[in-house]
Amino acid sequence: MRSGYSGNIKTLGFTTLAFFITFVVWFNMAPFMTTLKSQFGLSNDEVALLAVANVTLTIPARVLIGMLVDRFGPRRVYSSLLIILSIPCFSFALANSFTQLMISRIFLALIGAGFVIGIRLVSEWFTEKNVGFAEGIYGGWGNFGSAAASMTLPVLAILFGGEDGWRYAVGLTGIISLVYGILFLRLVKDTPDGVTFKKPKTSGALEVTSYRDLIGLMLMSIPVFGILIFQSYRLWNLNFISSYVLGFILITLIGLFIYNLRKIWNVNKDHLRKGVPEKEKYSFKQVAILNFAYFCTFGSELAVVSMLPQFFEETFSLGVAQAGLIASSFAFMNLMSRPSGGWFSDKFGRKKTLMIFTAGLAIGYIGMALIGASWPIWFAVIITMCCSFFVQAGEGAVYAMVPMIKKPVTGQISGMVGAYGNIGAVIFLTIFTMVSPTIFFVLISLSAVVCFLCMFFLEEPSREAVAEKADPKTKNVVSF
Repeated sequence: MRSGYSGNIKTLGFTTLAFFITFVVWFNMAPFMTTLKSQFGLSNDEVALLAVANVTLTIPARVLIGMLVDRFGPRRVYSSLLIILSIPCFSFALANSFTQLMISRIFLALIGAGFVIGIRLVSEWFTEKNVGFAEGIYGGWGNFGSAAASMTLPVLAILFGGEDGWRYAVGLTGIISLVYGILFLRLVKDTPDGVTFKKPKTSGALEVTSYRDLIGLMLMSIPVFGILIFQSYRLWNLNFISSYVLGFILITLIGLFIYNLRKIWNVNKDHLRKGVPEKEKYSFKQVAILNFAYFCTFGSELAVVSMLPQFFEETFSLGVAQAGLIASSFAFMNLMSRPSGGWFSDKFGRKKTLMIFTAGLAIGYIGMALIGASWPIWFAVIITMCCSFFVQAGEGAVYAMVPMIKKPVTGQISGMVGAYGNIGAVIFLTIFTMVSPTIFFVLISLSAVVCFLCMFFLEEPSREAVAEKADPKTKNVVSF
């Protein structure tokens, strides 16, 4: 990669490591689910509740964190997230009841929002010529933290020894998060020297540039609150909360939704009445399509990674360990695929690249739908890895375009797009509980086809639309 800002490689490394740590902390429960079930005497419903708790608040958190990033800068927000959320990590490690486990996981879901912080930070340090590749490295290698947690934490628990080994392993991830949060504050800057960090004119909601976009923003906020209502219903259905608590939550969420609509109006009404200068305009249609694209790519990845071990185990009559190892090939592709999506976007155009990977995703899931017990297992693995490549390269292509829309609100756009990825995961996993794996894969493919058609209305960002971030004198040629 060439042409960037002095110190950008170092900043990319520090930021990717921060994202990696957030995912290690976020997924530090997964390797110990059977241990927790045994030690705490958890039922299957209680295990399901912990899984719900671990993702629910990530959805609104990504939107909120995006606003905070644009207002206060990514350095302070990332550091604060790592430091503050080490507390529920320690609480989880010290838990002595199911209630304490639940409360800790509810708050730890917030650390899943760390991803959107780095999107803004990386975009400040790389030019439009290579920001897609840089974002792909950040997303792909940082996302590997979930796989790293699965591989290393059980080993650490064994090394610590005893029935509390898992507590020390989880507690260690909290210490790493706390220490790195402090280091990140000292080692990283929001922008290169001589570059001003651009903030939105107002805060509290995304700024749009037309009344039509204002309506679009309001409509796109419905699923964010809708999925929280659905998750609350699941908690009630699993008997974790009473009907009265469910009613209170529903009233609260509806009230917050109305408040959010009012906030969107208040943030945008004045500058829309005055008229937005042509050079400051952007189309919210771009954001909406990218929301849907990440819904199909990252949403399907999270859902498929969750069900794939079971799918291979039952389809090919494999052992648990063997099925898990084969299924991990889907996640391992992230290391190469996501940076590839960004690189292709930089070299060959963002819209064209995203459309190609979305089409490949649709075909890939049809291939997975056809997998059966009569197939050679090596061929099923190849199909799975090919599908995974297009899914994760598509994610890289989405976030190669996000920083190109409007620089001062990149954090908020990134947060909304990221939230839709989580919404997609919840919806796809819910569908999986109702249909066979074959129908599940086909439905994901059909959603990708619809998304592909929507992309004909996507606009290729022009270089003129990307605000210059620094005086040319501050630029240096760098390379990997």
